[in-house]
Order: sequence, then structure tokens, then C-alpha cells
Amino acid sequence: MIPRRGFVTALAGALGLSFWDEPALQAIGGNVNTNSRPSELKITDLRVATIKGAPMTDPIIRIDTNQGIYGLGEVRDGASKTYALMLKSRLLGENPCNVDRLFRKIKQFGGESRQAGGVCGIEMALWDLAGKAYNAPVYQMLGGKFRDKIRCYADTTESNDPKIYGERLKKRKEQGFTWLKMDLGIDLIAGQEGALSVPAGTSVKGSADTPHMFTGIEVTPKGVELMATFVSTVRGYVGYDVPLSCDHFGHIGVKSCIRLGRALERYNVAWLEDMVPWQFPALLKEIKQSVDLPLCTGEDIYLKEGFVNLAEQHAVDIMHPDLATSGGILETKKIGDAIQAYGLPMAMHFAGSPVACMASVHCAAATENFLVLENHSVDVPWWDSLVDGIEKPIIDKGFIAVPNGPGLGVTLNDEVMKQHLLEPGYFEPTPEWDKERSHDRLWSRQQFRDARQRRFEDRMQAAKFV
Repeated sequence: MIPRRGFVTALAGALGLSFWDEPALQAIGGNVNTNSRPSELKITDLRVATIKGAPMTDPIIRIDTNQGIYGLGEVRDGASKTYALMLKSRLLGENPCNVDRLFRKIKQFGGESRQAGGVCGIEMALWDLAGKAYNAPVYQMLGGKFRDKIRCYADTTESNDPKIYGERLKKRKEQGFTWLKMDLGIDLIAGQEGALSVPAGTSVKGSADTPHMFTGIEVTPKGVELMATFVSTVRGYVGYDVPLSCDHFGHIGVKSCIRLGRALERYNVAWLEDMVPWQFPALLKEIKQSVDLPLCTGEDIYLKEGFVNLAEQHAVDIMHPDLATSGGILETKKIGDAIQAYGLPMAMHFAGSPVACMASVHCAAATENFLVLENHSVDVPWWDSLVDGIEKPIIDKGFIAVPNGPGLGVTLNDEVMKQHLLEPGYFEPTPEWDKERSHDRLWSRQQFRDARQRRFEDRMQAAKFV
């Protein structure tokens, strides 16, 4: 076999291309990952290590290959690692560079919210592997980037005292964050007489498993004014020059959402998030048409069709997917591209380790209508040290630099990872999942039924019954 550089030299000579001198040939070789032969890459294992307190519980998955390179992904916070492990048998022996084909093979095993965790985590790891195999960052494989750094907003610890909450958000602004978000729930006014109408036997906090419209909880005019005054106090600390989004209102009725939204208009709120479940687009549209503030939803939606449906109905103003829920990196870029046609921007939800964070960063970089990315880990002192290979601090003055290394651009710091494991074992082999199987195909086996019917009719004919 002719060595790669020898072949290139011979070809250059045959074509009379004297400009391919030795430095040029070395540069060509330097851009190739000679440790990987992408066309021969095969998946050999899928392993998991689960960390806690970052600030969520996050199963990190590692997909190993026959060439010694591996890909990292992450199952969304709060989801079981089993969602990923059960898919291992569908991946063994496959070429991880066929990211889209493998995603289409396993996407039927995802579902809304945390049920999509396994599919999305695997998709991240496949992109990491493909990038490493071809020595290219993920954003480049998605078509290139629109920006070099990603704007972030940070989750901030809630307080029932608006002055304390305002001071905490002001410190975020002083840290360099150019977008803020606060929780504004009815729990803030639950102790105020006459602020809420709550059916007897119903708990304000205990209603979290009941969709908003079915709790019977409504905010009174007094309660609306109390919540609006809370936001007014916060605005007094952070000013009006910075966007301020609001979330976690509580499970209240549609009319209460409208009354509260109207009261918040004077404070120029950047968006009202998840006022009612996303599965009720007509109710979202009713709120949207009644309130002159942007509505936002999406962190629990799986696959682009749900987002497109909301966009077509003009039910919200901003989409907010979490790629650890929405279908992974490529599906989330498709979501952004699809809703852009309806004039909608895409913010991104994220809560997890730097692995899923970098997956989000690559997607955000490659999506034109991206707005801002969430982060819940600004106050976790060891969060940055979970990974190596990128600029530190990861969030610098409210922005994350888009990494240029291959794949997601990060490697794990094994020592720090092991200090924060939820359970014993660190990427141990998982042979018990090698043969987990079922009949996966969703479409009809009509051709086999037709054949059985023909055989049955032939037998009946032969027996003179037909």
C-alpha cells in the first residue's frame, strides 16, 4: 500500500503541480486524524457514569469504538440512564458517523420531556465521535457558525424578599450577564390573605402534577398586584436596559395568566415562560393575543413537529427547546431553522454538565435565529473542572466561547468526575445490555399479511371452499 503522503506526492508530480512543496504536504497531513479511519469506525460499547450536584443528577454516556476514540453525551437531568442503555444493542457494530441514520433508527424510543433523554444523549455522543473522526468541530459539520460566542442567562436562587432577589439578580448583571431570568411563582404570595383562590384540600405546591387548567387555583386582583410589585422592586435593582424573563408562575388558570401578564406589561418582561402546558396551543394563543408580552415554551417538547405546530398556529413568540429533550443537536438546529420561517427566535433551555452545555453551544453557534442559552451551574464551584480542552471559565462575563476542537471540543477530567459520582463505577462495561432486543419497526407489515392471505386463499381453493 502506498503511504498517504507518498500517494499525494506522486499524484502532484503526475499532474505537474510543483506548488505542493513539503510544508504544504505536511499541512495536509496535519488536518487528518490519522488515528481514525471514519469509513471503518464501529461502535463497540456504551457506558455510563452518573454525577450529582451539577446542580442536577446527570448520567454521562460514553460510546466506545474499535479505533480507540469515543464520544460523550448526556442524559437530561432527572432522567434514568436506562433510557440510553436499552438502546445499546441497536448501536453495536454501527458506524457512529452515520449520525442522522442512527438517530432515525432510535428516535422512536424517545418521548416528551425526560423520556427523550437516552436518544438525545446518544445523538450528542455520535456527533462527538463523528467530529473526532473527521477532526472537525460539531458546528462545522452542521454547516458552520453564525457567532463565536454564545450569550447566556443564569438561573438565580429565588427569595420571597424582592429586595434580596433583586440584589442577587443585580450581581448577575455585575458578573457580565446581559440577559436575566427570575422565577415568579404564586408561592411568593401564598401566605398573603386574599391573594389566591384555592379549592379546599388543594395545595399550591402540591398541584405541580395537575395541569394548570384543572387545579381551580386563580390569582385574585390583590395577588396580581402583589406579584407585579415584586417585579417592580426587582426592576429597581437591575434597571430596564437588560432583558428580564419570568418563569415558574405556578399551575393557575388561563384567565389568571392573562391578568398577571397584563400587569407585568409595564415592566417590559422579555418573556413569560410555560404559562400553561405546551400541549394546549389554543390556550397559549388566547394568552398571547391578550397580553402584550412575548410568550415562550418548549423545554419539554420532543422532535421538531411539536414546535412547527405551535409556530403554524402562532401560539407563542419564542421557542425554548432543550436539546437533551428535543432530539439532540441536529434536530434542535432543524427546529431553529423551521421556526425561523415563521419569524420566531430560538432560546435554549439547559441544565446539566459541561458535556450537554457544549452540545448546546455548538447547536447555538450553527443556528441563525438563536437568542440566548440557559445555565443552572454558575454557582457550582467545581462545574468548570469536570472537563478539559476549552477556555476557562466556561462562562466568561455572560458568554461561552465556541470551542474549535474536534467533536464537542472537551475531554473529561476523570479525577474530578470521580469525586462527584452518584453511584460506584466509572464507565464500566455493560455487557448485560448487549442483546436487549424487540421488534422495533413501526410501519405496517402489510406485505407479509398479504402473502399469508394469498396462501390461505390458495389452501381454501385447493380444499374446494372457494
